[in-house]
Amino acid sequence: MGRGRVQLKRIENKINRQVTFSKRRSGLLKKAHEISVLCDAEVAVIIFSTKGKLFEYSTDSCMERILERYERYSYAERQLAANEIDENGSWTLEHAKLKARMEVLQRNERHYMGEDLENSSLRELQNLEQQLDSALKHIRSRKNQLMFESISELQKKDKALQEQNNILAKKVKEKEKAAAQQALWEQQNQCQGSSSMLLPQPVQTFDISGTYEARSSAGREEESNPAQHGVANALLPPWMIRHFE
Repeated sequence: MGRGRVQLKRIENKINRQVTFSKRRSGLLKKAHEISVLCDAEVAVIIFSTKGKLFEYSTDSCMERILERYERYSYAERQLAANEIDENGSWTLEHAKLKARMEVLQRNERHYMGEDLENSSLRELQNLEQQLDSALKHIRSRKNQLMFESISELQKKDKALQEQNNILAKKVKEKEKAAAQQALWEQQNQCQGSSSMLLPQPVQTFDISGTYEARSSAGREEESNPAQHGVANALLPPWMIRHFE
């Protein structure tokens, strides 16, 4: 049969209790040494027997240094715990303050909306009326300022648009003037071309004395000087006159 599980309770037999203490103490110190070697840990073990006898083990015999380190860490943990308690208390107080302030703001909002005024005193109502009047003055002042700024901005835009309109109108007038001058110039050129095409061409005539004479195909020279024309016709034979006519 295997060894049964030992029940964890005080051993009543004094001799058995002393034997068990010796065995377990040796095993505990052995395990402390093993963990310090295997895991490179700093270990300190302090044991007091029933009679008050001290048994201890420390890594590299540095019990005091390990105890000082323990004191520092334990003090830091206590301070941290105390700070957490203080912070929790301060957060609780801050939460209460914020909650009360939120309730006041909500009540004031209801009063500004004209609600929940049954329990308000005359002085409170007068203060509320003054606050509303002051708020209305600020609102009207801000509204008028925004309106003036908007009107000023619109006036600037209108002025800029008028300037642009004037510039465009000037450009249109210049273009219309240039187009009219171009049309007038083209019309004058056309008139000069047509008049040059309608001018009569001079015709050369030969008289009996062997000289050349220019006469118009329309007979203007004959009308202006009929006597000379008659003399020329009298000197020429009829067949020559018909030939030149």
